[in-house]
Amino acid sequence: MVRKAAFLNLPNCRKLANGEVEAVVTTDLGPRILRYGFPGQENILGLCPPEAKVTTELGDWRPVGGHRLWTAPEDIPRSYVPDGTPIECKKLSDLSLRLTQPVEAPTGIEKEMTLTLDAAGTGLTIRHRITNTLRWEITAAPWALTIMNGGGAVIIPNEPYGSHDEFLLPARPMVLWRYTDLSDPRFTIGRKYLRLRTDESLPESQKIGVGNKQGWAAYFRSGTLFVKQFPYLAGAAYPDDGCNCETYTAGSFIELETLGPLRLLAPGACAEHVERWSLFPDVNIGSSEESLDAAMQRAITSLPPLGGFKES
Repeated sequence: MVRKAAFLNLPNCRKLANGEVEAVVTTDLGPRILRYGFPGQENILGLCPPEAKVTTELGDWRPVGGHRLWTAPEDIPRSYVPDGTPIECKKLSDLSLRLTQPVEAPTGIEKEMTLTLDAAGTGLTIRHRITNTLRWEITAAPWALTIMNGGGAVIIPNEPYGSHDEFLLPARPMVLWRYTDLSDPRFTIGRKYLRLRTDESLPESQKIGVGNKQGWAAYFRSGTLFVKQFPYLAGAAYPDDGCNCETYTAGSFIELETLGPLRLLAPGACAEHVERWSLFPDVNIGSSEESLDAAMQRAITSLPPLGGFKES
């Protein structure tokens, strides 16, 4: 069902629920997904303090928290256009709705998210769309950023191992920012997985990005596993030197991000990027890469195939 609800001191929210999982969006700003979780249990999404903001010549942009839609590549002030005004919410069915932001005057971009909750289980499909309303072409990519509830770790799969005798060419890009320090203890780089965890005592920023061809990334916190699936288009030009999956942390703050390919958008043209979310309770990843791999394989093999996910 879809019903009106109040959340985070925002009175005009909508809750999608099927009895097993629920998602809460707001129509007071955004578009934003503010909550995703099991009924009566913790929110896997992270929320920001109300005083958090980034100030540019365009005004104050407030992160608020949860899941949002941006355009890549990142730039100031273009990426930080304030989005604190009400948005349109259209109910498409008992388990689906569309959130549409007013056109950003400084960029000419219209942002839209369509959410569809599965009738059973925890599956939530989010279709992100950016539309160029200007009278000239722009190059941009949809960028889906999810702030996670702190205290856990992002998990990104590596490409399957192959010997030097069989594979001479690189498997994927791994991209570092100028402030990335791979000796930071929050990073764990294993044979099968790359992990980045939060640490409240370490406020320094860390970020890493990859070309993720496996089509999923995850976040683990206190026995709950969050998985997002997303497409990878071979041969496409992705932002940030080839990244379609990135993660960033500073202190207890952490984001799990996915990106669509860069596209040249003619006037009136749009680009779409799809994520599918799933949530698993009572997961034990253990203390080794082997135990982590066993837990992840159980979760990933239970997910639907990515064949229905298409970028456009």
